[in-house]
Amino acid sequence: MRIIAGSRKGHTIYAPKGLDTRPTGDRVREAAFNLIGPVDGARVLDLFAGSGAMGLEALSRGADRAVFVESDADAARAIERNLDKLRLTGATVLRRDALEALAAETAAGRDYDLVLVDPPYAMFADLQPQLARYLPSILAPDGLVVVETDTRVEPVLPPLAVRTSRRYGAARLSLFERAP
Repeated sequence: MRIIAGSRKGHTIYAPKGLDTRPTGDRVREAAFNLIGPVDGARVLDLFAGSGAMGLEALSRGADRAVFVESDADAARAIERNLDKLRLTGATVLRRDALEALAAETAAGRDYDLVLVDPPYAMFADLQPQLARYLPSILAPDGLVVVETDTRVEPVLPPLAVRTSRRYGAARLSLFERAP
């Protein structure tokens, strides 16, 4: 795996070993950022971060700050290794449950320009109600939520509106924004 664009373009990144983490592939990451557009100065929240590939890509492309949330110790260490290797600043790694972190960020009144949500595909249906509850309150007025799921799943996060939903191989990317 490598960084696709920005200041760290072409640099390889570590992914945790084993089957517990499914890093977002280069092609899907590139497609996601083509849909997202410029992220200069953005505040990013990367939930279920895994290797941190999506948040690292955002930092490489000019995001100001990224919070990586990952409960798996090996994956959290991989994110820290990647941050050190790439010499990226403005990042925080939280080793905790994503929904707990989301609730804490909401309670703290923080907001984000870009929220990346990539849970294990099999867990999404169970997580969807809590995501729909918390995501609107942490999304900046012009912010975007990007959800990666299995292609057969069409996520719904009311009151957020779907901007677009596209399939890439086994993955579906759905972008959400505040309803107009």
